[in-house]
Amino acid sequence: MTDTKVAVIEPDASRIPAWHSALHFLDYQPVIAPTLEALDWPRRAAPDWAALVIGHARPRRILEEVAARLGVAGGPLPVVCTEPLGHDPALGSMLVPLPLELPLRYPQLSAVLHEARRLRAAQAPGASAWRPGGSSPAIGAVHRLSEQVAAFDTSVLILGESGTGKEMVARYIHELSPRAHRPFVPVNCGAIPPDLLESELFGHEKGAFTGALTTRVGRFEFAEGGTLFLDEIGDMPHAMQVKLLRVLQERSFERVGSNRSQRCDVRVIAATHRDLEAAIADGRFREDLYYRLNVFPIQMPPLRDRIADLPALIDQLGARLEASTGRRVSLTAAGLAALGRYGWPGNVRELANLLERLVILYPGERIGPELLPERYRAGVATGPVPEAGLALPGEGVSLKDHLAQLEVTMIREALARADGTVSEAARLLGLQRTTLVEKLRKYRLEARAA
Repeated sequence: MTDTKVAVIEPDASRIPAWHSALHFLDYQPVIAPTLEALDWPRRAAPDWAALVIGHARPRRILEEVAARLGVAGGPLPVVCTEPLGHDPALGSMLVPLPLELPLRYPQLSAVLHEARRLRAAQAPGASAWRPGGSSPAIGAVHRLSEQVAAFDTSVLILGESGTGKEMVARYIHELSPRAHRPFVPVNCGAIPPDLLESELFGHEKGAFTGALTTRVGRFEFAEGGTLFLDEIGDMPHAMQVKLLRVLQERSFERVGSNRSQRCDVRVIAATHRDLEAAIADGRFREDLYYRLNVFPIQMPPLRDRIADLPALIDQLGARLEASTGRRVSLTAAGLAALGRYGWPGNVRELANLLERLVILYPGERIGPELLPERYRAGVATGPVPEAGLALPGEGVSLKDHLAQLEVTMIREALARADGTVSEAARLLGLQRTTLVEKLRKYRLEARAA
């Protein structure tokens, strides 16, 4: 699979084993060379790598040559590098720089390469951008507001329940903006320990505190010229709110341990599922920061208020699953109707997780209500088959085939209720686990091994 290749330029031979180990561990195919010239660069087409990684500092000369080659070969190409590039039109619109810090850390490398693959997938013919799926009036208002504000550097505050797609809207605004070919850098303010958040955002100097063994570049520097997305801004500690407000007002910051101010050209988009006005009343959120962020609010509707968008969302999410797994999920009209009756407390994220589960359990099949997990079948008739349905047809029937079909239906139903766990499905069917495994083999059905 070509989009799992990652090309690495690494002149330091001592670091090559670490790249090989990390990329193999993350299920990528490393293509490593000491120089750009040593890479097997295609002559007539854009490289089919997931990303180009420059494994040493000061990559500007290499990037200029990459941009020159892509001017002939096409692009853009995600480029992972360890130095913030700033805004440099000379590099052109063919490179999408993504930040990475050394020494290598698996979670960060995995996140950066995942983002690179998503960017590459978005370049495929007919691929949709980050535009949220659907055409209901509720999501139509989100599309309209996003398109209106994209051309400006105005701060945007995206509000809505967890899982409604707030980050997707932020990426959509970035994609439509003049900053589209500069970095989009997301930060989850609620996932970073309070004592590390300042260093994460602004960076730190070597020796600034215990454990600061090297100089660290912060997210504001990585996002230079592009967009910084501050997710879960309502969870940001009060002390950090003061420092963020100063950056938004003065467009400058200092690294931890430094007294030198650095100018920044970054557009800030924030998001939260919390009621910030209530947090202000409770003293948990600064009112002045709220008004600085809330220049242009966008309210994300919950999925239960836009059920008409379900078919479009399933198509959009299903296309992404097919691109990443090679399998496509499709639902029958009855299956779609069952999902339409569900309340969706987890919103679009829950729908995405459900589709991923279904494409693993039932590849290539059309999913009806009987194959959905139990919680999604509220109001769907699942009781015993009416006695009339067991009547012998006038022309007769193959009892063997009829019983086999009934057995397959019951096994699928048990697997769906057990979320694909064989031992639990066997319990529901009153079978030994080994007996059910044999039947799964016989009927070529798939399930988890547990």
